[in-house]
Amino acid sequence: MSDLLSKLEAIHYRFVEVGKMITDPDIISNMERYVKLNKEYRELESLDAVYKEYGNLLANIKSSRELLETETDPDMREMAKMEIDELETRLPVLEEEIKMMLIPKDPEDDKNAIMELRAGTGGDEACIFVEDVFRMYTMFFKEMGWQYEIVNSSEGTVKGYKEISMEIIGLGLYGMLKFESGVHRVQRVPETESQGRVHTSAITVAVLPEAEEVDFNLDMNDVRKDTFRASGAGGQHINKTESAIRLTHIPTGTVVECQDGRSQHKNLEKAISVLRSRLYQAELDRVHNERAAHRKTLVSTGDRSAKIRTYNYPQGRITDHRINKTIYNLSSFMNGDMREMIDALKVAENAEKLKGEEV
Repeated sequence: MSDLLSKLEAIHYRFVEVGKMITDPDIISNMERYVKLNKEYRELESLDAVYKEYGNLLANIKSSRELLETETDPDMREMAKMEIDELETRLPVLEEEIKMMLIPKDPEDDKNAIMELRAGTGGDEACIFVEDVFRMYTMFFKEMGWQYEIVNSSEGTVKGYKEISMEIIGLGLYGMLKFESGVHRVQRVPETESQGRVHTSAITVAVLPEAEEVDFNLDMNDVRKDTFRASGAGGQHINKTESAIRLTHIPTGTVVECQDGRSQHKNLEKAISVLRSRLYQAELDRVHNERAAHRKTLVSTGDRSAKIRTYNYPQGRITDHRINKTIYNLSSFMNGDMREMIDALKVAENAEKLKGEEV
């Protein structure tokens, strides 16, 4: 109890300190520092509120117990007992809430994201599943009130996509989508299969936190820019100018293409954003791998080759292999009803972090 209170007291003093700092003219004139401190202030605000509630609760329990020890009037004693029971029932609940709030938050969780979907094993069927999963995610985005824009896409030979990448903008976005990175496996009778046999195909999903300039300083002297004509299905939308952009980061060999925008300038902006995010993600992966050497995480987001989920159409089920959770509502899930699975993954991650804190 005293340990929790001392942690909250330290947070309260920091909250007051940051509150003073963001009114300092010298800090206001330094935009990068001001933005970071403003973000910290908002994050500490809810913890400061719970610090006051927790302090009041402990003080009320103490005063009610003192009243019970000194009071002789039976009615007053009964009222004190009832109040103690009520307050002591609330205490462990509030302490659990505080423990969850004190779990170190991933600083990337509030960022926007870049999502990349690629067909893996399974040929044409994998391309079709990329399109199905793309539709699933965009319906989930709509439900969450998030905006998305396609950055790059490459169509499959029959239908669907060999790959598609998009930029997603919304509140608390990366913190919810980061669990989607990995291999998604589908078991079903392919549209292209005449014998009616169940096949297994796979696609990969990569979710990257969108890196801002303050997160990762991309030196454009290290980047080679090439322009080319966007490929498309033809017709009135065929691109007759070299508006598509390919960027190559020479030190790492990382290549990014963007061809879905109508102007070269817009495609260049988006390609730079994706390249910066990919390089930032590579740096985050390095840090995560170092941490994983000390403690292996259950819902690790680092390994892009890990099979994380199976979509079984004959049985109408989705299974997430990291938390052994199965949901039997595949049709709803493919229509964007993903919240139950994402929430379960978040709970598993928090429980793991809490265990790590206790150790």
